[in-house]
Amino acid sequence: MSMKFDVVVIGAGPAGYGAAIRCGQLGLKTACIDKSLDKEGNPVYGGTCLNWGCIPSKALLDASHKYVEARDNYSAIGLNVGDISVDIPKMIARKDEVVAGLTGGIAGLFKGNGVTGLPGTGKLLADLVVEYTQHDGKVENIEASHVILAPGSVPIEIPPAPLSGDQVVDSTGALDFQAVPKRLGVIGAGVIGLELGSVWSRLGSEVVVLEALEEFLPMVDKRLSRDALKIFTGQGLDVRLGARVTGTKTSKKQVTVAFEDKNGEQQVQVDKLIVAVGRRPATTGLLAADCGLETDERGFVSVDEVCATKLAHVYAVGDCVRGPMLAHKGTEEGVMVAERITGQKTMVNYECIPNVVYTHPEIAWVGKNEQQLKDEGIKYNAGAFPFSVSGRAIAANDTHGLVKILADAESDQILGVHILGNQASELIAQAVIAMEFDASAEDLGLTMFAHPSLSEAVHEAALAVGGHAIHMVNRKRK
Repeated sequence: MSMKFDVVVIGAGPAGYGAAIRCGQLGLKTACIDKSLDKEGNPVYGGTCLNWGCIPSKALLDASHKYVEARDNYSAIGLNVGDISVDIPKMIARKDEVVAGLTGGIAGLFKGNGVTGLPGTGKLLADLVVEYTQHDGKVENIEASHVILAPGSVPIEIPPAPLSGDQVVDSTGALDFQAVPKRLGVIGAGVIGLELGSVWSRLGSEVVVLEALEEFLPMVDKRLSRDALKIFTGQGLDVRLGARVTGTKTSKKQVTVAFEDKNGEQQVQVDKLIVAVGRRPATTGLLAADCGLETDERGFVSVDEVCATKLAHVYAVGDCVRGPMLAHKGTEEGVMVAERITGQKTMVNYECIPNVVYTHPEIAWVGKNEQQLKDEGIKYNAGAFPFSVSGRAIAANDTHGLVKILADAESDQILGVHILGNQASELIAQAVIAMEFDASAEDLGLTMFAHPSLSEAVHEAALAVGGHAIHMVNRKRK
């Protein structure tokens, strides 16, 4: 006899576990299937984010940033620490401890909310039946009233740079280097490439980043991307734009990377190479041929604005559907679907999704940038405030970057906020809340912020939209 559940979720990353936990809270008998295994071969939950993405990368980013601060910047504030060294195996082990604690936490949340965790793989069959294959090969069919597809994503591989042992690796492999490469290559100057490149550059690698696009971080406000490139270059990242990789050749000691740029055919030799050109939906094997659902040519599942597929009672959330591949976006979609299954009218506001690049300084944004507003013919006013005149930033000896706010020229409603600077990932939440409540720049300008704080830069940028920032000279309006 097959198992029966109200809801079966396939995938236990942020989208899947968010959906499963909320379903459990709402009284639905819920199962969540996930195939992930840790380094010892034990089942784990949390998906890419907790195991091989957001969390482990941030552990290494924070550790490497602390190292650079102690090595290069502490003396400026009167702290003399003497010689400082790096213990890479210990740093990696600590990263693994952080991951283990959080993935174990998801298992605890499943238990606390009545969710049945099922280690293995899931495939959607016809008539709301899910084929569940355990890791030992045992197969069982599960009957469901509702199915939520949340398989997540995997790194994209490219023919010119096939993965090869521990020399040519994807983003997962780059989290487990046991020594600092003397010379490191990174293909892709997107979020993942810049973050991983920053980690190993801080720890001593000579890092060259090859980006096929001519524009640096095209999704970021142009002023911020221009300033960020200058800062990252000053930190030691050799970012080469318009560099299309055409091939790689590995030997025992190095990887030769061939690429083309405006100067023709080029080569660079590195000890290790990270391929970080993006991610694709992990939907291979997810759908049976006769289930009534299929993916598009890129592997995405088509859904409507509430993540419903064309099959009744079947939903898809997270990285396998349209929109940015972000853990928090997936979680909100999972929660929305759970609540809609129980009759609630929950929606996700896709206009207010925060994006963050966890370099240092961090880059964060929400809403539209100036180029998008111009392309859409929307008239707007802009206000910006640099951290170089922020009292808190100056006191902390960390003054790179700025806050920039864009507001509708007529209504003054905030249309976009862009931050380059220390703790931008935290500051952007203020903008998201403001935009979620349709706030105007004047609303933020009339809100009292604590002094001294980095968040005052958000306040001052809002005032600058109207031309009356207090702590800098305002530009005269035409």
